[in-house]
Amino acid sequence: MKINIKGPLKDNINNLARKLGYSFQRAKKDENGIDELEFSRVMSASGYPRFHLFLKSVGDDLVFTIHLDQKRPSYSGTSAHAGEYSGPVVEEEGKRITRIMTGE
Repeated sequence: MKINIKGPLKDNINNLARKLGYSFQRAKKDENGIDELEFSRVMSASGYPRFHLFLKSVGDDLVFTIHLDQKRPSYSGTSAHAGEYSGPVVEEEGKRITRIMTGE
């Protein structure tokens, strides 16, 4: 799921992610070479399921890409996992993020 939040932003990306309940994982470049920050929001003590969030700035705007990882990758050395990219749980998290970010 992709969410676009119009800027300018009221705070920096790391503080906004913390406000949303997400923890920083790593920084990387996306497929177009744009800086992207990766965050997660763990739902249980085992670490899964968890929401996986990618954030990048595009001008003054912030672009969120989110999915739900249901379990750890099955095979070592791979990133394959049981991820949900749509559906009611992901939609509800998207609405929660939008409400917090826009103050609605």
